Amino acid sequence: MRVTAIYPGTFDPMTVGHIDVARRASKMFDDVIVAVAASTSKSPFFSLEERVEMATGILSDLDNVTVQSFGGLLVEYAKEAGSKVIVRGLRAISDFEYEVQIAGVNRHMAPDIETVFIAAAQEYTFLSSSIVREIARLHGDVSEFVHPIVIESFTRRHDRALHEGNV
Repeated sequence: MRVTAIYPGTFDPMTVGHIDVARRASKMFDDVIVAVAASTSKSPFFSLEERVEMATGILSDLDNVTVQSFGGLLVEYAKEAGSKVIVRGLRAISDFEYEVQIAGVNRHMAPDIETVFIAAAQEYTFLSSSIVREIARLHGDVSEFVHPIVIESFTRRHDRALHEGNV
């Protein structure tokens, strides 16, 4: 029996920490779906389509990883995808507390779906998408934190804003 895992997130943008978790999950499970959340509670910097496009390009070398977008409840999406595993990355104790709470609610709603936590590699424990966005917004160098595809997207966004006079 093949095991499909879902690795959900807003990935706004996908960082090297996210990439590390996706790569490690791809070694643990037969198939991994990187599920890019539409996110109604956040105001993403990049559109859903941009985030899916970036993640697809970044992870294109992983044969057993696909990228899809989703909206609504994660457990419902997992059921539709035929997945019994949700993968979550953990950076710090604060992540753990929140993620365990979410995993508990998901388990209550869908007892047959398990959450697997993958601890971030030590060098990525400080890294978050919001930090990367802030550095990029202030024209700082984010090249150590994101894939070149993300840098290109930030550059296009910045160039478009310059052209439109919004900087």
